[in-house]
Amino acid sequence: MIRWQRAEGAIVFLASVALFMALNGGVAWWAAILLFFAPDLSFAAYALGPRAGAMVYNMVHIYGLGAVLIAAGVLLAIPLLAALGALWLGHAGFDRMMGYGLKSAEGFNLTHLGRIGREPGPR
Repeated sequence: MIRWQRAEGAIVFLASVALFMALNGGVAWWAAILLFFAPDLSFAAYALGPRAGAMVYNMVHIYGLGAVLIAAGVLLAIPLLAALGALWLGHAGFDRMMGYGLKSAEGFNLTHLGRIGREPGPR
């Protein structure tokens, strides 16, 4: 099941990159790279504790947020907004493709795709 979710993430990532390239909205390539990784700034919410951190991180990393931005950009005829939505959606897909899922309130390393990093063991 996890392989399928990672494959789905890859498809979302690739489709979002293609959509961004079609829409572009006048975003410079270097700005697109910075904006692509902007959702990871939500990691800072972990300073408020694991529960708040997971909630904020997950709200920012769901597919729906990028999809809403794309739809709003298309409906309002704002190509830049749609392009930013494509980057946002692509980021979420990229994370899933790499195995970084939505976070658990129990800890940053626990996701819906499994544990991130090394298994804890004896030292």
